[in-house]
Amino acid sequence: MEYVRLGQTDINVSRITFGTMELGGGNAFSWGTDRWEVKSDEENINLIRTAYENGVTSIDTAELYGAGHSEEVVGRALRDIRKDCVLATKISPHHLRPKDIRTAVAQSLFRLKTDYIDLYYIHSPNKDIPIEDTMAELTKLKEEGIIRAIGVSNFSLDQLKEAMEFARIDAIQPEYHLLQRKIEQDLRDFCAEHSISILNFNSLAKGILAGAYHKEGSEVTDFRKNKPIFQPENLRKCEELIQAMREIAEPKGAALSQIAIQWLLLQKGLTSAIVGTQNEKHFLENLKAVDVKLTDEEAAKLDAVSRRVLDSLAL
Repeated sequence: MEYVRLGQTDINVSRITFGTMELGGGNAFSWGTDRWEVKSDEENINLIRTAYENGVTSIDTAELYGAGHSEEVVGRALRDIRKDCVLATKISPHHLRPKDIRTAVAQSLFRLKTDYIDLYYIHSPNKDIPIEDTMAELTKLKEEGIIRAIGVSNFSLDQLKEAMEFARIDAIQPEYHLLQRKIEQDLRDFCAEHSISILNFNSLAKGILAGAYHKEGSEVTDFRKNKPIFQPENLRKCEELIQAMREIAEPKGAALSQIAIQWLLLQKGLTSAIVGTQNEKHFLENLKAVDVKLTDEEAAKLDAVSRRVLDSLAL
């Protein structure tokens, strides 16, 4: 595993971050078929430990994931190795008033069984709460040693710039993968210029880039079937990219997921790819992406096909 510096901090994160949204069942405001099926806490605790034993020291969670249950599972898993890990969690957009921030961080600390958080993200912006007030309170938490670094998630470039007027931001978490490249328009270069780390989510496009939905007989039966990218017309258009990935992966004896993740790790400004699953076999397979090498020609091919597919998608 490789490790790189987070923003302008003295924190080093692993290039693969374990994402724990699935461990809590997903967003607390999702219901019914819009939720992930959850394995037992014991299985997921063992999976986090397995990730750590294989060099993954960066763990990402949020108070929204399973209404705090994901944080509880992470806290139990890291109890005796906390100081060896970089722990990131997120505060919900409805908790961004100063007094609510204090309550939210206290509850996250309790669930995570720790007295500090390495990276504390704003999960999403809230236009109804002044960002100046939010950033001032987060800065106080940082000065008090309760958090070590401030991050934002799901922020546009303009929203990031506004937040930066009031505090140092060391990380941003956007969606980024071969089928979602909007950050390349402006956000990525800005972050590179200001030493802001990018830790992307949804690295495998909810399984599409692992080839899960381009196998004979495969069918979308869970909450993903309502997502635009999973509509039959769009999945058919993605086939060109999946085929290009297969052509690169097969001679290397690599999985499609490894090609997708390694492409991310080659991208300018990408600090760590967040990868989440409850399947140990899949996770260990994904970790090997750091050892897969893409030639310049292969990377260029993926770039070109990705752009062509994106231009054709009805999203």
